[in-house]
Amino acid sequence: MAPIPRLRAYDGPAVLSYGFRPLFLLAALQAGLTILVWLPFVSGHLTVPTAFAPIDWHIHEMLFGYQVAAIGGFLLTAIPNWTGRLPVQGMPLLGLVLSWLAGRVAVTASALIGWRLAMAIDALFLLLLAAAAAREIVAGRNWRNLKVVVLVALLLVANLAFHLEAGLTGSTEFSRRFAIAVVLMLVMLIAGRIVPSFTRNWLAPRKGRLPVPFGGYDKIVLAGSVVALGLWVAVPEMFATAIALAVLAVLHLIRLARWAGERCWRNPLLIILHVAYLFMPLGFGLTALASFGLIAPGAGIHAWTAGAFGTMTLAVMSRASLGHTGRPLTATAATQACYVLVVVGSVARICSALGHGPAGLLHVAGLSWSLAFIVFALAYWPALTGSRLSGKAAPTSGAA
Repeated sequence: MAPIPRLRAYDGPAVLSYGFRPLFLLAALQAGLTILVWLPFVSGHLTVPTAFAPIDWHIHEMLFGYQVAAIGGFLLTAIPNWTGRLPVQGMPLLGLVLSWLAGRVAVTASALIGWRLAMAIDALFLLLLAAAAAREIVAGRNWRNLKVVVLVALLLVANLAFHLEAGLTGSTEFSRRFAIAVVLMLVMLIAGRIVPSFTRNWLAPRKGRLPVPFGGYDKIVLAGSVVALGLWVAVPEMFATAIALAVLAVLHLIRLARWAGERCWRNPLLIILHVAYLFMPLGFGLTALASFGLIAPGAGIHAWTAGAFGTMTLAVMSRASLGHTGRPLTATAATQACYVLVVVGSVARICSALGHGPAGLLHVAGLSWSLAFIVFALAYWPALTGSRLSGKAAPTSGAA
């Protein structure tokens, strides 16, 4: 990938000099603090003035609060590398950030302002993000990445559907699966670029097996995932859905094995990418078992959302934050602590959904996962809000 050729003349706050800075920071704070609010909210010890039921508020804010902020930060950083155009910064970036913040306030106070107004406010960030991404990709004639814009647009549709389904029926069974499926496709697409690319760059000077680059097999897996997830969204308990999900669990495990992850266990910034993707086939397998009626659906869903989404988000945010602020690509003790905490929290949440472990395991999972993101926010605050270190170039391999 070609590096960004230049930056606009900019003398404003460093935090608004690049999209990943405010959005990664906000994503981490949202992920960490929302869980701390939800645990007493769902147990009845705290009241939140939202029109959503506690479980729907939790799901919405994880998917359309934390997750879309992380996606937005990644895309606003990656697209200039894809297109060779200038990044969004300054007042336009501030507008995006404020639209995201307005959405969080509107959703949390939706019982006071009404769910329809909350829906309109909350939709603004994804609408602006899709428009900004489409403008840059079209202007840069980077046609092959238009699929990313399509997925962001589908996230916008899923968000609107979530509000409509909750407001009109009091439930979000369909739209929550739809939203998870869209984010899964984004993770599959992005991971298929960055994981083998970053791994190959590190392993290239060393003798031995190298990752297989994105190719025909990956396209088959992505196409099969669209079919399997489409069945899961529409008819989650059908026998054909269970079979399709089980097949994709195997295909994703093979995809991961092709990336030579066993060779980079000494590099925490790399091995965490492979660990994060391991939750992908695990989620497919557990969701297949749920479709067969053998286990509760929450185990597979949390393997995807807490495990794959959460771990991959921390892995990408830490690597991109270091590289794009001129810092060495090394995992400090705090970074490694984030990785351990998010994996422990994810595994604990899966076990809790399976009914294994003590009754308090849900709180252990939530607190571990939350602490991972709070530690990230504190550890990376100087990098995300301060000046870029001079003399080091931003990484240009992969998508970020």
